[in-house]
Amino acid sequence: MDSSRKKRSTKFRRAQLRHFFVTRGLNRLSGGRLLDRHSAESVLVRRIDITMPNWPTQLDGLRIAHISDLHVGDLMSIERAIEIIRLIADEQPDIVCNTGDVADLICPELGPLFKACVALQPPMGNFLVLGNHDELDDGERVAEMAEAAGIRVLRNEQASIVHGDTSMRIGGVDWSRTPADCRKSIDQALREGPIDILLSHNPKGFEHAAERGIPLTLSGHTHGGQIARKNKPDANLALAMNHRRSAGLYKHGDSRLFVTVGAGALFPLRMNCPAEIAMLTITRG
Repeated sequence: MDSSRKKRSTKFRRAQLRHFFVTRGLNRLSGGRLLDRHSAESVLVRRIDITMPNWPTQLDGLRIAHISDLHVGDLMSIERAIEIIRLIADEQPDIVCNTGDVADLICPELGPLFKACVALQPPMGNFLVLGNHDELDDGERVAEMAEAAGIRVLRNEQASIVHGDTSMRIGGVDWSRTPADCRKSIDQALREGPIDILLSHNPKGFEHAAERGIPLTLSGHTHGGQIARKNKPDANLALAMNHRRSAGLYKHGDSRLFVTVGAGALFPLRMNCPAEIAMLTITRG
């Protein structure tokens, strides 16, 4: 076994333990009530307007459907994930951006889910970056299923989008745990030129993205802690204290970061932090 595979196996075993105690264990202690209540909760379509001074004029009014952290597995069936994706249809986004953790632990058959994303037919395309959970079992298979359905997977690279008279550069980076690793991945994606939108599962890459002049970064990963203090702004979400930027909109100079709390969960409980799909409208100002 090579070192990378061995390292991946170690992470997988740790994730299995977390899954046993946190994902399944809490539900068993509740006699199944936690999961029943969690499954009955709706996913919000949250509409957010973002204005920034360095946003390209030709992209003024761009509508982005931002999906993240579905965690298909014990807490999210593939059928429910598809229902969540279909919530976007009436929003008519220009582009669909998925910032990872599609799978939770074991990589399931995700083809139907990715096809549901493509069926939205956003005129500027579907894009995905992998999260840390996607990498636990078989990240390559997650990427292959997405690409087979027609979704562009960005792996420390960027793509050019041309739609009518509008053009845009979108970049994406693989999962990176530390800010230093995020910097390396972002620099690699920028080798081909400037980027308008960066997809990064980990929000810890934002400062470097802003320093490199990227106007907008989209991230997930934190879940907003899943448990938040009532009537507090996003920045005070309680159980994501190890992240400086845990949910909502952040500024660094002229650049912006939006961190979604995600559509799925790591444990079957959300309080004052409802699952969401974010519909972002981006304007210059």
